[in-house]
Amino acid sequence: MGWLWAIIVGFVLGLIAKAILPGKQQIPLWLTTVFGILGSVLGNAVATWIGVNETKGIDWTRHLLQLLGAIAVVGLGDMLWVQLKGNKRTA
Repeated sequence: MGWLWAIIVGFVLGLIAKAILPGKQQIPLWLTTVFGILGSVLGNAVATWIGVNETKGIDWTRHLLQLLGAIAVVGLGDMLWVQLKGNKRTA
């Protein structure tokens, strides 16, 4: 069941990251989900590193770090996708 939650959270975080980033991202939906999952893992790693991964109640700091990780991964991943596909970026 953990893999299903990872996909759902990755999908949601990837979509939120795409909405926050300026301009139009050209990555497909499946790659948005993968990048969202990777960003979530990155955010969890940072949360563990700074010691806020397990708190009482809702882990707002961990969730914010997951979102920031997703924004970073989606942004970088989109740039790589555009370069690999050779698409011209539209503003």
